Amino acid sequence: MRKKILFGVCIILFVGAIVWYALQKPKEENKDELKIGVSLYIKDDAFVNSIVSQMQTRAVIYEQRTGKKVALNISCADGSQREQNKQIEKYISLQYDVICVNLVDRTNAAPLIDQVHEANIPLIFFNREPVKEDIFRQEDVYYIGTDAKETGIQQGQAVADLYEKYTKLMDKNQDGVLQYVILEGEMGHQDTALRCEYVLQTLQQEGILLEKLDADTADWLYSPAEAITEEWAKEFGDDIELVLSNNDEMALGAVSALKAQNISAAIFGIDATPAGREAVRNGEMWATVDCDAEQQGKILLDMVTALATDKITEKEGIKESRYVRVPVTTYVSENIK
Repeated sequence: MRKKILFGVCIILFVGAIVWYALQKPKEENKDELKIGVSLYIKDDAFVNSIVSQMQTRAVIYEQRTGKKVALNISCADGSQREQNKQIEKYISLQYDVICVNLVDRTNAAPLIDQVHEANIPLIFFNREPVKEDIFRQEDVYYIGTDAKETGIQQGQAVADLYEKYTKLMDKNQDGVLQYVILEGEMGHQDTALRCEYVLQTLQQEGILLEKLDADTADWLYSPAEAITEEWAKEFGDDIELVLSNNDEMALGAVSALKAQNISAAIFGIDATPAGREAVRNGEMWATVDCDAEQQGKILLDMVTALATDKITEKEGIKESRYVRVPVTTYVSENIK
């Protein structure tokens, strides 16, 4: 709770600084419409879609409060960095006020950053984090998201806490070792690497013995995770005691596959999407780490509307404050059987 209060104060100061500085400068024009370009890496990411949905909700509230229209142009790159670059070029040519990017290739952000900077448009990355050197490559570049390390730690802590409480239920063969599989996100994505590393490190630090049965990448998606888990169910059967998933969509795919084979296992996700929360409530998933899509969408829209009112590239007092890290919490089932 203390973390959330401190975070709230920091966000108020951060966004407030942007607004304050913007008010110190005359506007180029008194616009009745703010044009915001949003480019998503794919259309099927449930967590990202939750962030965008909250942006849209907040945009309506902003319009009602200020009388200014917020035009959100949301496009999808379908996993192609080339297509995303074209979308950004379109936003630049149409002189959008702020551009928000859910990046396809986190290692290829530099050309895009330079292009947007040349057009004197603020740029906010969200959910998929560029490398740090690129964030600080130019002024007016920001990132909003969670700390991937912390999500892995909290997932591991949730497993440890529930293992202590439900040892016999989780350790089905009573050998004192948890036989596990892990569903990984996109290869090369920093969240995949950090979530995998720190969930296992946390469990080891808690003294829980683990035996890895297998791991595979399902690219954050339900259907590939369901197919992978079906194969694991055929190979390992009831030996699967623990499923660690880098996000909820893949965890839900595992839920479906194991249920079809009548195999019970402790399944843990990350994101706390609406479907993930429902699965936790009914006991199909044991827990998920809440990355607070609602708060991320709210902060994103608040920053967008503040930056859109002033396009000055240096903002005194916040020019080094490029990152907003939304704190995470754990959502645990009360219906474990």
